[in-house]
Amino acid sequence: MNYYHTLSLIIPCYNEEDTIEPCVEKVLKISEKQDFNLELVIVNDASTDKSLEKINKLSEKHPEIKVLSHEKNMGKGAALRTGLTNATGDYIGIQDADEEYNPFEYSTLLDTMITKNADVVYGSRYLKPSNHRVLYFWHTWMNKKLTLVSNMFTNLDITDMETCYKLFKKEVIQEVAPKLKENRFGFEPEVTVRIAQGGYEVYECAISYNPRSYEEGKKIGWKDGVRALYCLFHYGADTSPYPMQILIYLFIGTVAAIVNMLAFYLLIQSGVETNISVLVAFVLSAFTNYILCILILFQHRARWNTFGEILMYLLTITLMGGFDFGVVFGLTYLSVGLFKAKFWAIILGFIGNFVLRRWLVFPSKRKIKKI
Repeated sequence: MNYYHTLSLIIPCYNEEDTIEPCVEKVLKISEKQDFNLELVIVNDASTDKSLEKINKLSEKHPEIKVLSHEKNMGKGAALRTGLTNATGDYIGIQDADEEYNPFEYSTLLDTMITKNADVVYGSRYLKPSNHRVLYFWHTWMNKKLTLVSNMFTNLDITDMETCYKLFKKEVIQEVAPKLKENRFGFEPEVTVRIAQGGYEVYECAISYNPRSYEEGKKIGWKDGVRALYCLFHYGADTSPYPMQILIYLFIGTVAAIVNMLAFYLLIQSGVETNISVLVAFVLSAFTNYILCILILFQHRARWNTFGEILMYLLTITLMGGFDFGVVFGLTYLSVGLFKAKFWAIILGFIGNFVLRRWLVFPSKRKIKKI
C-alpha cells in the first residue's frame, strides 16, 4: 500500500505494567487497511515496575515503535514534551498507556483534520450522549468546569479541554512544544492556551470513554485541578479576551483599592496631613497594583526592557496620581465628604489604570498569528 502520510502517537508511560501491552497491541492495529503509516513513540517516565521490560519486548517485535526513557520520573507533561519533539509523523497525537480511550477513534480525528484542514483536533468525551461507565461525579464536574474556565481564558468553544485525545499537525506542535513548561497534568490547559494564542484552526470529534477507578491505577487528583486553574491564569491571562482581562483587573483593582483606602484611613487617624495621606496611600496602592499585574494579568516586560517598563509605569502613576488627587480635592471643594470623594476617585481611576497598563506599560510585543 502507498502511504499518504504518517500518524505518530505519543504514549507516556509510568508504572502501567498491567495495561501497556494490551494498549499498544490495540493501537498497532489502527493502521491496518488504512492509507496512513503509524509511528508509536513510547516514553517511559522512569517506571519502577515491569513497564519498561514490556515496552522493550514490544519494540523488538514492532519496528514502528520508538522507545524513549527518562532517568527519573518527571510527570506526564514532561514525557509528552519528550515524545512530541521526537515524533516524525505528519500528524501527531497523544495516547495514554491505559485502556480508557479507544485508539481506533483516531481514524475519525485524522479524517476530520484532513477533510476540514484543521490544525488541531480534540476528541471530546462530552460532545454527544453515549454509553459509558459511571464512576466519579466530582471528577467529571471538575473536568467540565475547568473546560468552562479554559474557554473563558482562550475564547475557544470546546467541550473537553482535559481530554487525552489531541491531534496536531506536525508543524503546529513543533511550533508549540518548545513553549510548554508543565511537567504533570498541567500540560492539558497549557497546550490549550498555546493553541488559542497561536490562532490555530481547532475542531472537535465525539469519542467514547471507559474511565478507570483509582484502584485500577488512575493518577490524576484534585491537586491537579488546582494546578490547571493556575496554568490557565499563568499562561492565559495576558492574552485572554478583554471581558476576562477586565474581570481579573477588577480583582487586582479591588485589592489595590483596599490597600489605598486602608492606608489613607490609618494615615488620617495617625494625624498625617490630608494631602500627604492621599499621596502615600496612592503610592502604596500603585505598588500593590503593579506587583499583582505582573503576577496575575499582564506579561512582565512584554515590550519594554526593565528601565522602559518602570519609566512607563511611573508615567501612569504620575497621570493617575494627578487624577486621583484632583478628583479628591475637586469633590471636597464641592462639599462632598472626604472619604466619599476618595471612594469616587478610586472608582473612576479603575478604567484609566486598566487602559494605561494594558496598552502603555504592558503592551504585547508580538502579534498572534497562524503559521
